[in-house]
Amino acid sequence: MAGTEGKVIAQNKKAGHDYFIEETYEAGIMLKGTEIKSMRAGRMNLKDSFAKISNGEVFLHNAHISEYEQGNRYNHDPTRARKLLLHKKQINQLIGQTQQKGYALVPLKVYIKNGFAKVLIGLAKGKKNFDKRETLKRKDAKREVERALKERLKG
Repeated sequence: MAGTEGKVIAQNKKAGHDYFIEETYEAGIMLKGTEIKSMRAGRMNLKDSFAKISNGEVFLHNAHISEYEQGNRYNHDPTRARKLLLHKKQINQLIGQTQQKGYALVPLKVYIKNGFAKVLIGLAKGKKNFDKRETLKRKDAKREVERALKERLKG
């Protein structure tokens, strides 16, 4: 549903391995001054982060933004919950979809678009272990085919 453009700051590479991403949404993030400065320096990590809906608002939890080096006493808490900015219609849609068993909101990537920090969140359904193995097998087979084609074109 949403495309990305601009400087990518952080990606959640494990999300594609652990979840089936069914739909994506682009949301703004409410940040403090030292947070955006630290993000522009590329000091952000999405590992183990998730989005949660509470009181009709969406929050990003466990996303780690390192403290800004020149921030002194105005620095922020690195793992605080940050509000995500979405339209009310999108939030209501997400509330209905995440109440189904096995669905979660997972941040996929954070980037700067037109000077604003954006996060791409995905409506995700958890994979079982056999699904993860199947995905790895498919990826390995594709890599082998590409390698064989490359060798054939060379020789």
